[in-house]
Amino acid sequence: MLRFIGRRLLIAIPTLFLVITVAFFMMRAAPGSPFDGDRKLSPEIEANVMAKYGMDRPLHEQYGAYLAGVVQGDLGPSLKYKDKTVLQILQENYRVSLTLGLSAIILATVIGVSLGVLAALRQNQTTDYVVMTIAILGVCIPTFVTAPVLVLVIASKLGWLPSAGWNGGALPNLILPIVVLTLPQVAIISRLTRAGMVEVLRSNYIRTARAKGLPENRIVRRHALRAAILPLVSYLGPAAAGLITGSLVVEKIFNLPGLGKFFVISALQRDYTVVMGMVIFYAALILILNLIADLLHAVLDPRVRLS
Repeated sequence: MLRFIGRRLLIAIPTLFLVITVAFFMMRAAPGSPFDGDRKLSPEIEANVMAKYGMDRPLHEQYGAYLAGVVQGDLGPSLKYKDKTVLQILQENYRVSLTLGLSAIILATVIGVSLGVLAALRQNQTTDYVVMTIAILGVCIPTFVTAPVLVLVIASKLGWLPSAGWNGGALPNLILPIVVLTLPQVAIISRLTRAGMVEVLRSNYIRTARAKGLPENRIVRRHALRAAILPLVSYLGPAAAGLITGSLVVEKIFNLPGLGKFFVISALQRDYTVVMGMVIFYAALILILNLIADLLHAVLDPRVRLS
């Protein structure tokens, strides 16, 4: 296993390097500069500001200096938020996205797997049709529709929950954002689980287990489900990364200070260092979660060997 993890890390390093390189030069290729604003700076002041952040140097020197800082764990200062580094911005805002993302992916996995198994066991029956209809609606209706509708009905009309705000992570403020993030993931996970279960339940070893007289619930829990969720494990890696790094729509509608909101605001403001920091964080998170997914895949599937 250690050898497998080592090989994956060796692959992850050049992958991360490639992501940093592409993102760096794409940001620099965008028109304008971080210091363009409503108030036009004089040429002398703009030259001093550019020199302060090293942006007056040739592009290859800027790239080399930035790469050297990343290797040392320094993502640089923000070009828009005064007296703040990129690491400070990440540290101040990752908890919001982490709380929402982890809660949503855990809730979606539990509900989605349960619905998928139920639909597979009742294939082509009313339960199956109901679950798949809900799943299709969950996939088709985007979060920028479900979020305002829930706010209008539950928060504004009924007054059961707050309509927006973080409030230190109070539970009433978390419910609506987590529900909005959970719904589309429930739809996808239930469809993946159903497809896997239907295929596995038709396999020869399941027929053998039934012929031996094993209880149906034991066959489902200990044999069928373990093989059926293998495609789901592969999906959960990037899905969890996407939820943890924040959803712009959800964070904007519910006025939450998460990573997704800061990422888009920084991109619009051309805050190069913050955008680069977010990209690096997101890429590293995907690589780590994919590694965990591969390890879980090996645990669930005895045919896979880590060596």
